Amino acid sequence: MDVSPRYWKICRISASQRIGYEYSSVPVAHEFLNKQIRHLAPKDTQAVLLSYFLAKNSAVDATTRAHAGLCLRCYVSEPILRACQKIDNLFSGEKQFTYQDLLRYVLNDDGQTLVTIDRDGKTQLIVDNNGETKTTAYKFFSVKILQTFNADSDSSMSLDNWAYLQTKQNPELKDYLSEFGFKHLSDWALLNRVRPKQLERLSKRDRLLVEVFHAVYRRDRIQQNSKGGRRCPDPSSPQLQEMLNGLRKTDVIINSTVELMNQLKQVATQVRHYDIWSYRESLEIQDAETGGYSLRADLPADNLAEVDVEQQEMLDFLHEQLSLALTSAIEQEIRDRITALTKSKKYACLAQQFIPGLQLYYCENLSLKDIAPKLGMTSWDQARRILNPGELLSKVRTLTVQQILDKVLNKAVEKGLTKMPPEPDYLKTLAEYIEAFADDEIFQEAAEEIRAGKSRSMDSAYAQQLRKYLESQTHDKHISPQTLLLKRG
Repeated sequence: MDVSPRYWKICRISASQRIGYEYSSVPVAHEFLNKQIRHLAPKDTQAVLLSYFLAKNSAVDATTRAHAGLCLRCYVSEPILRACQKIDNLFSGEKQFTYQDLLRYVLNDDGQTLVTIDRDGKTQLIVDNNGETKTTAYKFFSVKILQTFNADSDSSMSLDNWAYLQTKQNPELKDYLSEFGFKHLSDWALLNRVRPKQLERLSKRDRLLVEVFHAVYRRDRIQQNSKGGRRCPDPSSPQLQEMLNGLRKTDVIINSTVELMNQLKQVATQVRHYDIWSYRESLEIQDAETGGYSLRADLPADNLAEVDVEQQEMLDFLHEQLSLALTSAIEQEIRDRITALTKSKKYACLAQQFIPGLQLYYCENLSLKDIAPKLGMTSWDQARRILNPGELLSKVRTLTVQQILDKVLNKAVEKGLTKMPPEPDYLKTLAEYIEAFADDEIFQEAAEEIRAGKSRSMDSAYAQQLRKYLESQTHDKHISPQTLLLKRG
């Protein structure tokens, strides 16, 4: 059985390509696959490559491990690209950046250098022609993805999904996106702002960790903020040592600052997942090494039931508000768009074609190129500027998230979770959760439909709700899309 080309063709940045990337064959990877595992079933190919690269067999030499890693680096380059394209779809409505701008932060693999990792899996090593290894200051992001992937865990993601998740969480990429307002709370910011209700759900030992973190880190942050400090950096070595000393007084023994740092990150993960708005994983702990999830052992059964009920109520509330907000946002944005076209000197004469155009796009699955002549437009570009389904989706998304946020904030005040106005950090965290919820439920699929081109199938919840609105408009006016087209003819 032939091996998938994904294991020997790598996606790389290309300045010569308008799309910003290109797929290049990697002869070394292709030759290795043909010699080593050509006849394996597809599901076994990846497992064998991972076992070689991650040194699960100590008899495998460094060059073989590096060749296996090169094949896997080719494989993950595709989901890295897709992740950047999805981020572009979902968040760049004003087109302040494109996915091409994101690629330079994560698609940095040359597809040529042989790289392996040391036995502890933490350090990237270059392999020379003699099979000798040496450390390198330059880090391939694709290798980082492989270093942190664990296929053995029952709760582990697929390699494709892991690469996508790690791309979204890439620190350099997040720093770049923060310039446009898409900033996520770090573990330290999250621990710094943890609320009493969140503390109540932690074990006694974890509460002591948070308390000593506050005693040292929060104290220093207050001083830094008074001097204009903004971002929450990693705890310094002196801070961690002071925390260790404080923990010893409470009979919590941690042997090193490295161990303390890891345990604080685990607590931060719990806090993030326990937040009432992070309903999907709030009862689970993420393993820092494997990325897998397991149910917390320190929660009593009655508390689990109580939390389940509370979270189900919140989930039901979010779904209800999402449906209402989506309907309202579609109606408002379409009205606003028609109003703007009517006031435009250049496009006022085509304002009446906006709804028929959307009907042809979402009901008949016609492309903008095919829609243009049917509506008396001069070109595809004119149809794009008038209809612009991507811009409409982006604006509906923004308005939907804002409307849900307003409703959820009111409910949070009722439950005593926050006050009005809410703390800035709380508001940011809440907005991030709602955006992720809305994207998962509605907008990611809707954006992918638009990108699919001729092969698209308009079956997303967004497309269905949009069609309902369009049908109501033509029904109220007793005019069908076909009639509107005939009237123009």
